[in-house]
Amino acid sequence: MRGWVAYLACFIGVCGHASSEFVAKVADTPGPEFSVWRFMLGGFGLFIATQLWPGARDLVTPLRLDGLRIVLLSCLGMATGQLVFHWALDYASIVQVATMVTSMPIFVVLVDRAINGTPMTAPKVVSGLGAFIGVTLLLTDGYVEELQLGGNALIGTFMALICALIGGFYIVLAKPMIQKYGPVRMTAYTFILGFFFLYAVVGAFWGVWVNPLSLVDKEPQQIAGILTIGFWNTTIAMILWLGGMAAAPDMTRANYLFFLKPVIAALLAVLILGDVLSAMQMLAIFAICFCVGLEYVWTQSSKARAGPHGGELGETETKGTIVRQI
Repeated sequence: MRGWVAYLACFIGVCGHASSEFVAKVADTPGPEFSVWRFMLGGFGLFIATQLWPGARDLVTPLRLDGLRIVLLSCLGMATGQLVFHWALDYASIVQVATMVTSMPIFVVLVDRAINGTPMTAPKVVSGLGAFIGVTLLLTDGYVEELQLGGNALIGTFMALICALIGGFYIVLAKPMIQKYGPVRMTAYTFILGFFFLYAVVGAFWGVWVNPLSLVDKEPQQIAGILTIGFWNTTIAMILWLGGMAAAPDMTRANYLFFLKPVIAALLAVLILGDVLSAMQMLAIFAICFCVGLEYVWTQSSKARAGPHGGELGETETKGTIVRQI
């Protein structure tokens, strides 16, 4: 695969990630129920992907060797985080949720430091600072809206923050399993096993037992949204992202495309839904994107100064950061 094709695949995958908030809003389906549909269809699609992806067909051996750990990571990590993510969209705007979730790397750095003792390098501190500023601006924006409009933006923004925190723990704890069994298999496990967990949780706490046959009884807009979130945002986007990352000449550069997520989400919200961005939201997007971009430039400059061995260090760090998008 040529370099530009790999980067293009990564970018399309990012668009799939970034448009998930937009699709969830358009689908007009309650967040908890919508998360079950996503895991049901996405899990099915990713199962098919494992059977086509080289080295990922065996789904039995990893469960036999590390079954409990995989199940706990799938249910209490990815599934719980996605449940909170879609539930947050019932309260906050697309831009607020997308920008808050993109601040997840700050939690990755903090959790990795606490659990594994990984040093917090200067570039990571810079990107973490940008994430902190973005979080602060969004929480302030939600607070102002809560006071002035009587809305639920503050609740939704805090829920998105919780989603980012859960994601941070998942990324750090799942990293050894992803390195051992590969990102495609682990991603498939999280959605397949996560579906059964979410099905039971949403049924027990919200009284919604999702019946696959009930899809035909929904409104056309809801059907389109559910099918899109399952197959485009979850299956296809994930495959393009993982495949592009694996083939990209510079994995670090490809990884940083993910931080275009709030910008893409904002454009979709403005151009299609007619949303109006507040000054706080625009500043939050700028803060995160600027600091992450600065981290990339700083890292590349350090690698160049380090000479031929700098590439090895950068590659090692990238293998950790690729997990952010799983």
